[in-house]
Amino acid sequence: MKNHSELIKTKLADKQMRENVSSAMHALQDRRKNLINAKFQDWQGLRTKAQKAKNNALYTLKDRVLEFEKNATKNGMKVHFANTKEDACEIIYELMMEKKISKVLKGKSMASEEIGLNHYLEHKGLNAIETDLGELILQLGNETPVHIVVPAIHKNRYEIGELFSEKLGVAKESEPEKLNAIARTHLRNEFEGLEMGISGVNFAISSEGAIWLIENEGNGRMCTTAPTIHVAICGIEKIVESFTDAATTDTLLTPSATGQFIPAYNNIITGPRKVDELDGPKEVHIILFNNHRTNILSNEDYYEALRCIRCGACMNFCPVYDKIGGHSYDAVYPGPIGEVISPQLFGMKEHGDILSLCSLCGRCSEVCPVKIPLDSMIRKLRRDKIGEAGDNAPLGANELEHSAMESYGFAKFADIATSPKMWRVAIGNASKFNWLLQSLGTSLPVLKNWATYKDLPELKGNIYKELENLEGVSYE
Repeated sequence: MKNHSELIKTKLADKQMRENVSSAMHALQDRRKNLINAKFQDWQGLRTKAQKAKNNALYTLKDRVLEFEKNATKNGMKVHFANTKEDACEIIYELMMEKKISKVLKGKSMASEEIGLNHYLEHKGLNAIETDLGELILQLGNETPVHIVVPAIHKNRYEIGELFSEKLGVAKESEPEKLNAIARTHLRNEFEGLEMGISGVNFAISSEGAIWLIENEGNGRMCTTAPTIHVAICGIEKIVESFTDAATTDTLLTPSATGQFIPAYNNIITGPRKVDELDGPKEVHIILFNNHRTNILSNEDYYEALRCIRCGACMNFCPVYDKIGGHSYDAVYPGPIGEVISPQLFGMKEHGDILSLCSLCGRCSEVCPVKIPLDSMIRKLRRDKIGEAGDNAPLGANELEHSAMESYGFAKFADIATSPKMWRVAIGNASKFNWLLQSLGTSLPVLKNWATYKDLPELKGNIYKELENLEGVSYE
């Protein structure tokens, strides 16, 4: 399991990064709040409607997948199935080899990040070029995304100007309009003669065999209409039954993500170019991939995480993310949703450590547009991380090694916490150990991690009696 302690310390010391992220998060929070107040009469009702639409798709996912395959094939698309991320990469590689293509251009796609497409193709001697402005910035700087919607939000315009000057050989600029012009000129040259474009999928509509993509820059539309071949990578949980279901969820997505009422571009693709059409690809390939999603779906504690529409609202409101940034999670999916799905998609051994990056304040669950109980799931994943989770455990949970001291400590705490008498005695006498807490707390296991950044509490008097007096009841 990774140990994020040193990485987090480094990010906490990066004042510029923290300032950039915090400023952006607070701006997104304000824009979301102001938009909801100004434009929506029943935001909570819309959340409930979207929750039901996504649940309906998950409850009938096998039927939805088969229906989508049938209708997309009827529309002239080619549907591929990939059980693992390696399978998904292999399908794209084989298509490139078949068509003698050495370069692909990509629209923004967290699915492609999840399967590690760029690194896979690079290892094969092929090129995958990012066209989303944020993703381009990261690719030039050899970085990974810090956010699932605004991947380079940790960079300010001066840092981006320096990067463009160094990597693209242009004059150093800092005005957003000039930086956009530099990126546009660079990418237009790449788009010339493009043969294969890669995209993600926001929604796949099973009853129509169509895919729906949303974006703000237009590069996604270029990647899906300019090339001869369009390949869309789609996690199976993105499938919904109808256009109504997709439209309901889409109405929540952009306000939650960036505080916009609608995105700049809605691209609904129902098949390849028809005989009488002047543009569009001659081939459209849809890769439906699993990568342990069916394992999550089968677990009653965690299946609701598959409702996620990748809006990033949980990150925008997370007080921990606000302080440490996305790179501290060292995972494809950071923030609260990342803490829930990253250990389950990639394994507890790989990402179980990020479960500690949560205060359980509950803000993520409050703002999630499709009502995913993220804080509750994080708490349950912590449970499964430290104990025997059983046959239906998250990926790799039963393979984790636990220290004898840790197991003993949790077992004794469980004994005390489940015995009213022992709990009263323990809490009532806690103040007797205040001297130990204050004198040795900075060196004791677990407590020293807290004491590094926060003051340890003073324990005084009979805490149990004080609680009784405060609440006006007796627990005897």
